[in-house]
Amino acid sequence: MSSATIWSLPLYVHVIGGTVGLLSGIVAVSAAKGERLHRIAGTAFFVGMLFMAGFGAYLAVPLQQWNNVIGGVFAFYLVSTAWMTVRRRPGTTGTFEIVAMLVAFAGAVGILILGFQALANPKAVPANAPIPAFFVLAGIAGLAAALDFKVILQGGISGVARTARHLWRMCVALFAASSSFYVQVFLRKVHMPAFLHHSPLLYIPIFAPLLLLPFWLIRVRFTNWYKNGAPAMGVAP
Repeated sequence: MSSATIWSLPLYVHVIGGTVGLLSGIVAVSAAKGERLHRIAGTAFFVGMLFMAGFGAYLAVPLQQWNNVIGGVFAFYLVSTAWMTVRRRPGTTGTFEIVAMLVAFAGAVGILILGFQALANPKAVPANAPIPAFFVLAGIAGLAAALDFKVILQGGISGVARTARHLWRMCVALFAASSSFYVQVFLRKVHMPAFLHHSPLLYIPIFAPLLLLPFWLIRVRFTNWYKNGAPAMGVAP
């Protein structure tokens, strides 16, 4: 087997995983939470995103694209912790949460360092990535680590807070998938009609998960939807 073939296999897995994650994520975030369709789509999203993020980080290492390495690891972290939130029994915690917190904290520090390096030398920024994006991602990773620390101190999480934790992590992970799709297809104008080249419609796929996130968080925390017996979100049966 040639080196080109070996290299292409992880790339194909990365692309297929991302496609499965993006499509199933759209279904999961739109479906009624806790219903069978949501659980099936959530499971497909979880598996697809693990492959996309894991192999994306792996492919970025030889290219020394450290921002993509950290981004892939962080996406892997998000879906893993979201999945574990609904799999672990309410009000319990363990080694997984401690390791996850350390991963998020390391990611925040790493992307913050890259951000300061980008400020010092803007011409060296990979793929002309916007410099503020480094600090936004560092802030999100730092917030995630802080919330992990809170859960560990409390000895676990339950009720509405448990559902909200699962929800925001899955939505941010979906945002990561849609962002990657946006960069690879829309910004490069691959197989796209000419009238879309400068259309604001191009921003819909990337920001849709973030627009849906407040809707579900408000519904979970400030309405009777959860109190009236709505099943827990996620992949758990």
